[in-house]
Amino acid sequence: MVLALTSYLIGTMRFTLATTQLGNVIATHYSCNTTQPENKTQLTLFAPSENVVKRLAQSLCKNTTVSKQYGAVQAFWGGSSEFEVNVLGKGLADLILAKENLFSAFTAHETYGYSPLVGYPSYTAYFIASKEKPRLEKSYFLDKRIGLIEYPTSRSGHIMPKQVFKELDINMNSLNITFVNSHSALRDKLALGEVDIISSYWQQADNERFSANYITAISDNISGSHWFLRQASDNPDLACAIQGAILSQAEEQSAQYFKQAKPYWQCSDSAPATFQGEPL
Repeated sequence: MVLALTSYLIGTMRFTLATTQLGNVIATHYSCNTTQPENKTQLTLFAPSENVVKRLAQSLCKNTTVSKQYGAVQAFWGGSSEFEVNVLGKGLADLILAKENLFSAFTAHETYGYSPLVGYPSYTAYFIASKEKPRLEKSYFLDKRIGLIEYPTSRSGHIMPKQVFKELDINMNSLNITFVNSHSALRDKLALGEVDIISSYWQQADNERFSANYITAISDNISGSHWFLRQASDNPDLACAIQGAILSQAEEQSAQYFKQAKPYWQCSDSAPATFQGEPL
């Protein structure tokens, strides 16, 4: 009994320390209670996007499996890649949405026991215009109104276009750039003529408003982000509950890309949950 109590106290102390450290790293957060708020343990989430992680937290707070194990869900977000590095590199969150290359670089599986729950497919980044095919030339961009994603972690909407401008020896201060918070907002501005060119991925639905003749690839085979859960193999019920919530949220997205989310766990009411190692 003493040993059990000691183990419980150590686990609680570790949880409190991790949550405190995460709060020190990122100030932006949201929390909600499950149906068992008397339980003092919290499930911590992190994603670059506020909208994504808040909606997931709200869903998980209503989830029966999550409520059996936690009294609250706390969601953190941050658009800077520095936050992603801190959270994944130090194992500060239970569930994290991160790039696959970062996961591998930090050996997060071996160090903290993270394993993938849901993965998004690789994709290509494009410059997209409405009236002409973009040219990868310095002179082309100097008089253009350009739309980019404001989050520094967005590869197709922020990282890759800035890399192209650097390779073309273009001073960012000389460009007319409008920053927005979503790829949908980029498309709306392009369709309304508020910008001349945007940087994003291409999806089938884009053919309804734009022409595939007016896109120029700037980087291909960009690995998609993945949701990683800590110690998932020890808690398959939680893994399946969270995976189900993520997939449901993906289906509600307007962008076709996010609907292509693939699960890593085989979950069924009639058979034990199993980790497949590869997306299903």
